[in-house]
Amino acid sequence: MPKWREDPSKVRPMLASLDSPPITHEGYLYEPKYDGIRALIDLRPALGPALRPGQGKDAPHVVIYSRNGHDKTRQFPAIAGALGKIAKSLKAPVLLDGEIVATDAKGTPLGFERIQPRIHLTSDADIARVERAQPAALILFDILRDGDSDVRPLPLANRRMALQTRIAIPKAMRQLVRLSELVADDGSAMLERAKREGWEGLIVKDGQSLYHSSRRTPAWRKLKLLAEQEFVVVGWTAPRLSRQHFGALLLGYYADDRLIFAGSVGTGFDEAELERLAKLLAPLAVAKSLLTTPVKIAGAHWVKPKLIVAVRFTEWTSEGLLRQPVYLGTRDDKNAKEVVRETATPPRRNGGQGLQTLPQSPTASRGSSVVDQLATLEDARKDGEITLPNGDTLRVTNLKKLFWPALGITKGELLRYYAEVAPLILPAVDDRPMVMKRSPNGIDKPFFYQQRHPEPAPKGVRREALPESIDPLEEAEGGHERLIGGSLTTLLYMTQLGAISQDPWFSRVADPLHQDYTAIDLDPGEGTTFSHVLDVARWVKEELDRFHIPAVPKTSGSRGLHIYIPLPKKTTYDTGQLLCQVIATIVSTRHPKVATVERMVKRRPRGTVYVDYLQNILGKTLATAFSARASDYAGVSTPVTWKDIDAGLDPRDFTVRTAPEHFRKTGDLWAALRKGKVVDLKAVIRKMK
Repeated sequence: MPKWREDPSKVRPMLASLDSPPITHEGYLYEPKYDGIRALIDLRPALGPALRPGQGKDAPHVVIYSRNGHDKTRQFPAIAGALGKIAKSLKAPVLLDGEIVATDAKGTPLGFERIQPRIHLTSDADIARVERAQPAALILFDILRDGDSDVRPLPLANRRMALQTRIAIPKAMRQLVRLSELVADDGSAMLERAKREGWEGLIVKDGQSLYHSSRRTPAWRKLKLLAEQEFVVVGWTAPRLSRQHFGALLLGYYADDRLIFAGSVGTGFDEAELERLAKLLAPLAVAKSLLTTPVKIAGAHWVKPKLIVAVRFTEWTSEGLLRQPVYLGTRDDKNAKEVVRETATPPRRNGGQGLQTLPQSPTASRGSSVVDQLATLEDARKDGEITLPNGDTLRVTNLKKLFWPALGITKGELLRYYAEVAPLILPAVDDRPMVMKRSPNGIDKPFFYQQRHPEPAPKGVRREALPESIDPLEEAEGGHERLIGGSLTTLLYMTQLGAISQDPWFSRVADPLHQDYTAIDLDPGEGTTFSHVLDVARWVKEELDRFHIPAVPKTSGSRGLHIYIPLPKKTTYDTGQLLCQVIATIVSTRHPKVATVERMVKRRPRGTVYVDYLQNILGKTLATAFSARASDYAGVSTPVTWKDIDAGLDPRDFTVRTAPEHFRKTGDLWAALRKGKVVDLKAVIRKMK
């Protein structure tokens, strides 16, 4: 583990995205979504003179930092006292991640509106009064520093075990400090409980995810039951009837540098809060609206967009305004420019993407859909920005450029294809380093490979750097960052750069040395018909069945077939390759006139199919399921069934233009690779012996 070298006050927490999480998924961890104040906790045992002003000599060091690094220790004296007792039992420093929540008399977490009044208090008398009136608790869920070690590069499951080992919380203290509830693999029971008890939702985390400070990542995802987010106050309206100070707050959010109107909130205030907010708004007054697109509201008073409020609401209207909003409180742990529209799609059970999430045709979702935005820009022959469902924006250019000149398929049409099939392809590339085969001028012009992506990328595009010790590339190429699949923003960004296919690693960024699956690539040589490819696929299936090895086939999107085998956890690339090599060698030995494992193209007999097992090397890739390919017919790598292979099929039936309708009929056949039975390697070895 690397040594801890950071000042805890400068560390910022990892953030969750609103990308739709699966409700059940092997290796995922499910926690309640606590509705409070995010906190990083710096604890150090008493090792000498006090490290912090106000603490006695030899006292343990306790500091509670907000998300923005503000010291909140004084505002929560009971929690700080409990943490001091915990720190006394430590042998070395720790930095912990958690949430401070308001609680009822039984210790049950309450909503943000109950903790909000405690955030801004400064006098000891007020703090003591509210401490008695509204108790709070710290709920811990992660550890960043463990002694001298920076444990953020460890998988979450390992960090959670370290947290549980290091932090001993006496039973009598658990009203003030506790560990988060946690279930693994299946969050459905917790979700039902959340609905019954009125929780805000769940947080869903990949158990193999690393901790990325200051970054919002789909490795952690919010599953919200009620819509709730922060907004910037852009103005207020005059009070009516008996209300004093103001009638409603006018709200906005940022999309890049644009300030967008979101509607108004006029409920959720008491008299004291109305008065407090009026005092905060008065010095922010300006003569006219600072919204990018001004709105006409009778009697509106405008302010600088500095004050941030939390609002709960039922949904967004078709006009982009809040429906039934309720004010919860102000926040001081965010910058105004960080406030964006958070739009989530419904949760997916088992991670599966049913075709109900796909538009019925490229024109069926006309309105504000991504497909429609792309079509509108292309029809107008304009470059521009599109807004994605999660609030990200992406600039797209040259949509009329022909990527398949002979077929008249443009860059814009490829982008629309990926926008349509995103619910299917994103789980296939989720958390995987991507290799780009870029053809910026179309399939008839030169292309180039790009593994790393050191250049700045738009917001929402995930980049990660592998440790140099395991990076398969020796040359630095200007930086070590790689694009990581899993979000619509990244998918369309890569396509905008001219990456026609989507080529993920066989392993995930959190555990790059171990494959999730291994693959046999059936590559037809010169003079080989596709019927021969089908024959070899059937022979491979015979050997797989003989050794009871599950497998899922797909077309390559070009002239061949790919056969994927799901592997147990912690399977190395060498093991996966060896398994495929054994099967390939048996098939080529039994059917030498049609199948070969000869690596050199010149030595392969004409009319044979190369049974390639050598793609199973760290850093090598195959085009994923549902990926477009730079083939002459604009093919799509399409999952098929073994019955389809037995009956015969033509890969040219599946193209950028025809595949979406096919997927609507078949559903996600590739889900079997993620959710089906994995190969029993020990049983295979016994049978081979």
